[in-house]
Amino acid sequence: MKHVEVVAGIIFYDDEILCMKRPKGRHDYTSLKYEFPGGKIEIGESEQQALKRELMEEMELEVEIKEPFLVVNHTYPDFSLTMHSYICRVDKPNFVMKEHVDYKWLQVQELDELVWADADKPIVEKLMSAVK
Repeated sequence: MKHVEVVAGIIFYDDEILCMKRPKGRHDYTSLKYEFPGGKIEIGESEQQALKRELMEEMELEVEIKEPFLVVNHTYPDFSLTMHSYICRVDKPNFVMKEHVDYKWLQVQELDELVWADADKPIVEKLMSAVK
């Protein structure tokens, strides 16, 4: 089974978090689900370099990476992944939506109103448990 190393940004603007909706794809388990944006780490890149590159490529978004948040290991039906998530900040909420089909800026306590990709759920749970 293929294994990929990916990064994800938990992007804060003021006290809201950016939630991105994936496009319809060939796999039901990720199709039209929400995720924290990011992508694959290329050979020779650090996690932070990969996150900055992916967010620039997919969204023309420049972030300030604050700190590591949670590492998630998850197995989907046809591949497994290790996702390194980072708390990030932006000073303005503007970006260009190139790959995703929708987005929402939500307060932490609203995150569970969305349907998340399974690999992103542990991040949502950890974020929400911190505010309860």
